[in-house]
Amino acid sequence: MYFLSGWPKRLLCPLESLEQPLHIQTDPQRAFFAVLSPSQLSIWYCRPSVLIVSYKELSKAASQFGPYKQAEWRPDSTMIAVSTANGYILFFEIPSARDKYLYEPMYPKGSPHLKGTPHYKEEQCAPSLHLEMKKVLDLQASITSLQSMLEDLLVATADGFLHLVHWDGMTNGRKAINLCTVPFSVDLQSSRAGSFLGFEDVYIRDMEYCATLDGFAVVFNDGRVGFIAPMSSRFTAEQLHGVWAQDVIDGTCVAVNNKYRLMAFGCANGSVQVYTIDTTTGAMQFSHKLELTPKQYPDIWNKTGPVKLIKWSPDSCVVMVTWECGGLSLWSVFGAQLICTLGGDFAYQSDGAKKDPLKISSMTWGSEGYHLWVIDGNSSSNMKFERDANNEARQFGILQFHFIKSALTVNPCMSNQEQVLLQGEDRLYLNCGDATQAQSPRNTSAHSEHKPTRERGPFSDGSLDSQGLSTLLGHRHWHVVQIHSTYLESNWPMRFSAIDKLGQNVAVVGKFGFAHYSLLTKKWKLFGNITQEQNMMVTGGLAWWNDFIVLACYNLNDHQEELRIYLRTSNLDNAFAHITKVQADTLLLSVFRDIVILFRADCSICLYSIERRSEGLNPTASIQVLQEVSMSRYIPHPFLVVSVTLTSVRTETGITLKMPQQACEAESIMLNLAGQLIMLQRDRSGPQIRDKDSNPNQRKHLPFCAPVVLAQSVENVWTTCRINKQKRHLLEALWLSCGGAGMKVWLPLFPRDHRKPHSFLSRRIMLPFHINIYPLAVLFEDALVLGAVNDTVLYDCLYTQTSAREHLEVLFPFSIVERTSQIYLHHILRQLLVRNLGEQALLLAHSCATLPYFPHVLELMLHEVLEEEATSREPIPDPLLPTVAKFITEFPLFLQTVVHCARKTEYALWNYLFAAVGNPKDLFEECLMAQDLDTAASYLIILQNMEVPAVSRQHATLLFNTALEQGKWDLCRHMIRFLKAIGSGETDTPPATPTTQEPSSSSGFEFFRHRSISLSQSAENLHSKFNLTKTLSMPSGPSGKRWSKDSDCAENMYIDMMLWRHARRLLEEIKLKDLGCFAAQLGFELIGWLCKERARAARVEDFVFALKKLHKDFLWPFPVIPASSINSPFKNGKYKTAMGEQLLKSQSADTFVNMEMDTGVSNTPRSRSWLGTISSSQREIDTVSSHGPHMQDAFLSPLLSKVSFSLMFLSVFDR
Repeated sequence: MYFLSGWPKRLLCPLESLEQPLHIQTDPQRAFFAVLSPSQLSIWYCRPSVLIVSYKELSKAASQFGPYKQAEWRPDSTMIAVSTANGYILFFEIPSARDKYLYEPMYPKGSPHLKGTPHYKEEQCAPSLHLEMKKVLDLQASITSLQSMLEDLLVATADGFLHLVHWDGMTNGRKAINLCTVPFSVDLQSSRAGSFLGFEDVYIRDMEYCATLDGFAVVFNDGRVGFIAPMSSRFTAEQLHGVWAQDVIDGTCVAVNNKYRLMAFGCANGSVQVYTIDTTTGAMQFSHKLELTPKQYPDIWNKTGPVKLIKWSPDSCVVMVTWECGGLSLWSVFGAQLICTLGGDFAYQSDGAKKDPLKISSMTWGSEGYHLWVIDGNSSSNMKFERDANNEARQFGILQFHFIKSALTVNPCMSNQEQVLLQGEDRLYLNCGDATQAQSPRNTSAHSEHKPTRERGPFSDGSLDSQGLSTLLGHRHWHVVQIHSTYLESNWPMRFSAIDKLGQNVAVVGKFGFAHYSLLTKKWKLFGNITQEQNMMVTGGLAWWNDFIVLACYNLNDHQEELRIYLRTSNLDNAFAHITKVQADTLLLSVFRDIVILFRADCSICLYSIERRSEGLNPTASIQVLQEVSMSRYIPHPFLVVSVTLTSVRTETGITLKMPQQACEAESIMLNLAGQLIMLQRDRSGPQIRDKDSNPNQRKHLPFCAPVVLAQSVENVWTTCRINKQKRHLLEALWLSCGGAGMKVWLPLFPRDHRKPHSFLSRRIMLPFHINIYPLAVLFEDALVLGAVNDTVLYDCLYTQTSAREHLEVLFPFSIVERTSQIYLHHILRQLLVRNLGEQALLLAHSCATLPYFPHVLELMLHEVLEEEATSREPIPDPLLPTVAKFITEFPLFLQTVVHCARKTEYALWNYLFAAVGNPKDLFEECLMAQDLDTAASYLIILQNMEVPAVSRQHATLLFNTALEQGKWDLCRHMIRFLKAIGSGETDTPPATPTTQEPSSSSGFEFFRHRSISLSQSAENLHSKFNLTKTLSMPSGPSGKRWSKDSDCAENMYIDMMLWRHARRLLEEIKLKDLGCFAAQLGFELIGWLCKERARAARVEDFVFALKKLHKDFLWPFPVIPASSINSPFKNGKYKTAMGEQLLKSQSADTFVNMEMDTGVSNTPRSRSWLGTISSSQREIDTVSSHGPHMQDAFLSPLLSKVSFSLMFLSVFDR
């Protein structure tokens, strides 16, 4: 949501005063900020942060008024009130010197600039201001709090009075209200029955006005907190009524959130209690708590001291908290922690030494939340040293922190995108990577390997297929787009930003106008006519619709609200825009397929249809009003609406089953009202459902039902308009971010195999789950949540110890923002299993089984359930692990999932795990049956720890023999080492492996098949298959060397026997290639073994078959007889010319054998050993040669060439 960026800056003050600043406060427009020191008031400009004017109190007046304490701006920034320690309020006017500006930028000659543009001086130069004291008001009591309220200033004093002072106090006077006369109760229903404070020394310590609640959140000096609201428009003691927060007795400070109607009370124990007002009873209702946990901060979580300051951001999306003992922490509106400086690199140096936390005495937010100015309370001791060391401009005790934030904070229509877009004051951060790569076919094909192509529905964007996981998750770096300097100079700060669905184009909105950027061409487009840009102020945000930019703006020339559509490819000019006038101010804008939805200041929602028209060279878009919906009955204040969007989500999924085309329509409106998610769905109960018209724009649109509250404490909502029949659960769901409570998904429930659903089953279900990141985007079909996280880098080693205290690089680490993502599918599957919705979990899991990380999903679910249940201190009446185990058996990765989970879990939890998933011996044997040897090897490690060594050796032998047969040489080497090492644990007797227990919650899983096999049956089959022999005990030891044939060790002898048996089988089957690989990979001493097997396995029964097998094994071609040899006549005269031609054409062994039979050549004995063949090769050649030279040329010459090569291969073994 909000993220720190870079190092903070320390402001430079040109004044010679040595007074330490003690209070800082921005004006309502956040263009200036006031800095108070004990006797000085300074006005600074925000951008750049430079001093404009300063007022120094004379010594005589300073002694009369006392030191300055607090400052409060008038809403129009024309006056500022300063409270002093002696009970005075000083009213200063801030007149502006017309046509006079400070700090004008200097540009080189000839550079194109904006000196001719409207408002050039106002935007780029700091104005010249004056400070004039107009009035002094003496309240004769110490002032504890100041609060501006429209045309009045509310002042709380230590004598228990509440003063209402008009800004023009010289004519209207003031009113004083004694707090002892204000009744307080638990709620507003017991209006005058409440008790009074009853103590003379009770006064307001801190207070803040909430416009949307029309009252004040107050903290009393005794620690109690409450809310004071006027019962009518008159602000008198008789019309005020207070409400207590019963559970808070140690309040220290307060800050209100107008957009969400929240009151955050800081407490002395270091936590922040957040309350809201119950609209029905008027009581203070607890919302959530902001506190550090001992798990995250074990050293500091209870040592922070009382909460000192609380400040909400300008967009009301985050809150900054600081403590008396120092430190900063940033939280989302509903309690998700984003940043804390009490841990990590903020708290410790690179050498491990602990830093002193930053103590803050005052802080305030800058424009749009991009800056946070804080007064460093630690810098007071360094002021004189810095002043003496440098007589010029010195470092002031004000630090400026820089932030970047998500586009969702100000433009919630971005929630239907799959990209993460962050915006800073002068740049954008995108996670979509390189747009050219995202558009290339290579990227699309690479993504299609592990994810099925999304189906193209009637409303789906086919080009979305190019935006895949490789683009969205390719790396951790951002694609940074620098905003055009020409547009930035005259339109700072950036207010809105949006990105199209493909992640190829972005648009930004500043103070006036807008600009857009193409990631493909790397070019910006600005208004050619600067006057058009400066006469247009975007009010309701902007969104992309195909190649068009849709935005709601206010025309400054015509004083008219408008809805405009600009084409991306045309010039940025109003002549190419489609402009539609709007009746009321637009606060929010969103696009759903071909419908634009506007939320207006009169609490009404207007739907427009948008249509592309090809007219002339540039296509245009036309807009037509479809429907208007009044929400004034349900919305107390339009400013409370956080987001509004159209969706196809309905509560009755049966309609979408019967008529799938209705799933594409805009079925409901989702409205986030101050954290309450409200749904208005179309009313199909009437006869309007039968209305059919060929033109959808002329069709009568159905009305909406009464609103229904779906969820509380909602920060963001994600939905999609795509259709995918294979992943209906994920695409038709509604995803909610709920701050500290994690996420929620409103998941549809479908009947299995299109059967009729049960009447007692709900059509949808809300499932909560926690994630470890703050969600910024949801990849619906990929079951991923995208986010960002702050990381830090230390650079304190670059500076010496003597100068360390002067450098911010030592005090603070360098803050960077990194992309992150998290899988959420296992959370949803688990929640479905908890609710006995196993069928729905299976449907969802099978639809996502093709995801590359689906095995990790099953492993995560099994691991989390195992950790929670096995480590629970209390008995679990209905354990979930057996149910999860049965669920995982439905997938082919069951065996791998179980063993991976076990290998990553402590040994103490294995008994609990295998009591649910099955006996590890059974699982090991099932792996052997499935020929999954790597998984079986993992189970062997489990058996080694859970069974006696004899059982481990037995199963290791089975695996070793199987690995030898399949040629898994790496596994064979590991098994040899394992068999040698396992003998040393012969006397150990680990606990017996638990038997599989029947789960107590298996009633909803009759449809699961049972995969566990019987140990006796499988063992019997495996014994007959692998011919298991009795194992011998073996001592442990390394096995990297070759095993000696002279070894007397029984353990080595046993391993050698298995190796000899396998080598004998290879030799009997004449698999010389496999025998060579076997000997080379395992270091088998082949020569000595062949000498022993000369008269046994090495004997050849069929020489011709052996030769054919040798050629086949090494892929050798058979010999070809030369034509000259075939034409020569034989001695016996039996051969004909035709036979010679046949020999020339044929290379088969059958022809070779037939030729051998016809010649009648006397053959050597067929039964001989391979070593005998080697030793008598010369004798065979001489015998064949006795038949004459023709026979040698035509028959034996090609034979000898191959036989000699075969003998050369055998001679390799001699070496």
